[in-house]
Amino acid sequence: MPDVNSAALPTPQAIPDPDRTPRLPLPCSSTWQRFMQLAKPFWLGNERFKAWSLLAALVLLMLCETRLAVLLNDEAGELMSALAGRNADRFWHAARMTLLLVGLAAPCYAVYYFMRDTFANHWRRWLTGRFLDGYLADRRYYTLGQHDELDNPDQRIAEDINTFTARSTHFLLILIGSVMQLAAFSAVLWSISEALVGFLVVYALAGTVGAMYLFGRPLITLNFAQLRKEADLRFNLIQVRESAESIAFHRGEAQERSQIDARFAAVFSNCARLIRRQCALNLFQRAFTQLTLVLPAVLLAADVLAGRLEVGHAVQAAGAFAMVLGAVALIVDNFESLSRFVAGIDRLHELSQQLLKPRHEGGREGAASVQEHAAQGPGIRHDAADFIGAQQLCVAVPGSQRILIEQLSFALAMGDALLITGVSGCGKSSLLRALAGLWREGSGRICHPPGEQLFFLPQRPYVRQGSLRSQLLYPCPDAQVGDAELLSALADVQLHHLAHAPQGLDADRPWDKLLSMGEQQRLALARVLVHRPAVVVLDEATSALDAENESAIYARLRRSGACLISVAHRDAVRKFHTHHLELTGEARWQFSALPGRAT
Repeated sequence: MPDVNSAALPTPQAIPDPDRTPRLPLPCSSTWQRFMQLAKPFWLGNERFKAWSLLAALVLLMLCETRLAVLLNDEAGELMSALAGRNADRFWHAARMTLLLVGLAAPCYAVYYFMRDTFANHWRRWLTGRFLDGYLADRRYYTLGQHDELDNPDQRIAEDINTFTARSTHFLLILIGSVMQLAAFSAVLWSISEALVGFLVVYALAGTVGAMYLFGRPLITLNFAQLRKEADLRFNLIQVRESAESIAFHRGEAQERSQIDARFAAVFSNCARLIRRQCALNLFQRAFTQLTLVLPAVLLAADVLAGRLEVGHAVQAAGAFAMVLGAVALIVDNFESLSRFVAGIDRLHELSQQLLKPRHEGGREGAASVQEHAAQGPGIRHDAADFIGAQQLCVAVPGSQRILIEQLSFALAMGDALLITGVSGCGKSSLLRALAGLWREGSGRICHPPGEQLFFLPQRPYVRQGSLRSQLLYPCPDAQVGDAELLSALADVQLHHLAHAPQGLDADRPWDKLLSMGEQQRLALARVLVHRPAVVVLDEATSALDAENESAIYARLRRSGACLISVAHRDAVRKFHTHHLELTGEARWQFSALPGRAT
């Protein structure tokens, strides 16, 4: 039997405000802590053996690369010294050694990058799975859509995780590589010029401190905002695509364009600020790097000109200087990427706080006015039972002090049918959300059979991508249901013609585009007949049907023996129900038995 339909009672996702100032969740000083919270489970969890094995292989390849780089630097010095001394034998020996080292270094380089990308991809698969577990567990995907504190969780899972794992791997490896370079080339540099080593340390420290002080926080904040605003623009464009027919009917292109322009204006203006700040950083980085072309030569010129140092040794020193500077000036050289990386960590950490933190039983605490009605403490309790009903139920709007329904009590036996009516906004759909466990704010108890025995049908049904068979079996694709039973369900809702396509039940077509709203509602009702749940909850699930089809479907549902709970406005469906719950507004209600029992 299916569990509660995940799309049964959707709430529209809030459109993020493009001009809202991005809020970094924690100060930058705690970036390392946030990074460790995201990365540590991978290195210490059930994937630790594979993770450490891949890292060890990468470190071994880096050691080989570093050793080959030192040897190539030495041979470059030999080549220059041989040319300066006009020593042919020495030159050709150095040339042969250089070619041999290049032949070894090229495949080592290629294998290293293959292993690096494989490692990052493996990490992404693991971390994406972890976030998806949290996103889909306990209906967090639904609760996130009710609040606008966290924007675009889909983008964070699809893109920010990829960025996080790729850049984490990149920075981890260049850090290890920098340590190796520092150890290998510092010895070379020290043997040639101690003064050059001292100057290099001072120069690198000055550049790092300058970059952090001048460009640190502004770039991180701007990159954080850019990620958010780009996601907001993409979300708006997706809305246009998904609501294309409604927009076309209303001729709403002008208003949609206005909203998209506003989103893009936010992207453009923030990007312009980012470009200006990046330009200043590029100027700083370029000057910092280009000066190294002349500084080693200036510092060693006196020894070379006096004949105390060979030209080849000066070339070696310049090469070693560049390698050591690259190692100690890691932050300066990678500051742009680091700022984007830190911004991505902030966004991913925000999402992890929502998806990976433990949830308290019973949901969040309600407002003070709701707690006044909570005899058993805050939060609506769900208990298993062989009937469906409510005891002293108080339903409140999430994140609000507004109470929609107060002290509701009723009980329905299996086979009964409850009709819920009331004016718009009185809480009919909210009551169904509480029955489904989507809304926990309030107090009291809801009793019902196990969740897999309940099936919820919204006014706008969920028609997903896939074959006709997958539509009928949703949300249990592995259910053992024969073709004859599936075809019978389609015939019961007057949709048998859909299976007449060349591929029959396996026809994979854009059903949400091909079927009218009435046909989509009948397809969703066919799911009920396939899965035969004990309780069916319908939130105006037949609103697009004509009276004849609606009556036929309700009669078929009643014959199935399922307990029905219906939100409906047509008097014609009243005869198919045994009880009536009228929500009269201001949290009040009336429950009564209807004369005669429908069968």
